[in-house]
Amino acid sequence: MHMTKNDYTPSEKDSYPELSLNIITRQEHNISRKQISDNALKVLYRLHGAGFDAFLVGGGVRDLLLAQNPKDFDIATNATPEQIRQLFKNCRLIGRRFRLAHIMFGRDIIEVATFRGHHQETSKNISQQSKEGMLLRDNVYGTIDEDAERRDFTINAMYYNIGDYAIHDYAGGNEDLEDRLVRLIGDPETRYREDPVRMLRAIRFAVKLDFDIEEDTAAPIEEMSPLLRDIPSARLYEESLKMLQSGYGLETYHLMREYNLFQQLFPVISEDFTEEYSSKTEQMLDLVLDSTDQRIEEGKRINPAFMFAAMLWYPLQARAELLMEKRKLSAYDAIMEASNYILDEQVRTIAIPRRHTATIREIWQLQLRMPRRNGKRAFRLMELNKFRAGFDFLEMRGEIEGGETEQLAKWWETFQNAGRNMRQSMVADLDAESPEQGKKRRRKPFRKKKTKASTS
Repeated sequence: MHMTKNDYTPSEKDSYPELSLNIITRQEHNISRKQISDNALKVLYRLHGAGFDAFLVGGGVRDLLLAQNPKDFDIATNATPEQIRQLFKNCRLIGRRFRLAHIMFGRDIIEVATFRGHHQETSKNISQQSKEGMLLRDNVYGTIDEDAERRDFTINAMYYNIGDYAIHDYAGGNEDLEDRLVRLIGDPETRYREDPVRMLRAIRFAVKLDFDIEEDTAAPIEEMSPLLRDIPSARLYEESLKMLQSGYGLETYHLMREYNLFQQLFPVISEDFTEEYSSKTEQMLDLVLDSTDQRIEEGKRINPAFMFAAMLWYPLQARAELLMEKRKLSAYDAIMEASNYILDEQVRTIAIPRRHTATIREIWQLQLRMPRRNGKRAFRLMELNKFRAGFDFLEMRGEIEGGETEQLAKWWETFQNAGRNMRQSMVADLDAESPEQGKKRRRKPFRKKKTKASTS
């Protein structure tokens, strides 16, 4: 799956090359309407019945040809967003950069896009590029041929026609499916400049489909990876979840790192990277991403906050230790101040929502509170909403750090599984070992300062 990164010389061919249409008839492919969701079929048939072209497109066609169940069914048509809205009462138009129609069937959303055209000589009101070549706005409508040229990868440029059930393959996508290749359409450097997120998508498809990245597609990625810094942090947050929380996060992280992409998204974390992959941060990345993949496979709930808390923990610790040494702060104050710094730095590139940063802080604070188990503290900690997340993270730390951290994690595991009498006995043993910790400090009695009697 990993391509050798050769020296790269950009191609001088046009960004949107003329493609050759190959029509795969119903008898020549394996897609059946029974495999397409009822709601997607409703949208396809209504568009077709109203006289518009209607195609299932992109990942849905790709996955069906690979005999996989598509996560989404996207549709492309020559109907404009306004015409689509007239056909469907349950339609909502979204997006400024790309104008899309969402047809709502309860929680199921069918996305419908109008065929896109080329944008070089178009009004700035509907098409706009940055100086670096990035598309900022792109509501230029065109033909299906132009739409195919605008698609990112060949395996995503196949269209299933509801009119005759044939597949229109414009870029040799079916052949690349057979060869198990992820290949960009057009000049890779130009296409990456238009939308640097395509570099992340190349990695994601390669890992998800177990494909190789085609040589010319792979070659410029490492050098062009800094372009990701120009992408809005909110968009990169969504992309990071697609990359790391889709069931193959561990393998995705390693391939991202090979192409210098992970380092652009997580600069604070990458400061701890070593050639041997041996730092505590790197060990934690492997551990938490592997655990996330397993939970997804088992159908268990996952929380982005837990993943980010684990990934950022050792950079946080290093920052806190620096504050304790230089400014003589207490461990608690150092962690609090370091938390602000680390999270502020991270949200510059990935806009982690506040609801998640609040949970991240709680998980971190629990790491300070869990060693203090005397008296009623252990019982109170277990009642906290985020206790389980804090404990799971402590266990991961124990695997990496060993020693006292591992022993502490084992104590908490025993405590949780014990009956009330045994729990009280465990706490009593702690109190006996360090009785001073269980006692409250006595406050000094308040005394009024004596004032000298005034003389007159």
